[in-house]
Amino acid sequence: MDRLTAFGLFAVTVMLICYMLEERAPRWTLLFALGCVMGSVYGFLQGAWPFGLVELAWAAVALRKWRDRRRRDMMAG
Repeated sequence: MDRLTAFGLFAVTVMLICYMLEERAPRWTLLFALGCVMGSVYGFLQGAWPFGLVELAWAAVALRKWRDRRRRDMMAG
């Protein structure tokens, strides 16, 4: 396994773990977004630019979800 493949595996593993823990705290959603950015970088470096673009879109969705959840949690308590 080369470094790029190992990086891609790490990125999707981070995404999976953070997705599973997302309901526990907003920080897991933020970490999921970071995993998506890493997945995007992997996609672009590998030459699979459509994958890179989709992962970048997922990162934007996750960041918005994190921001909204943080605001809601701050207002609630």
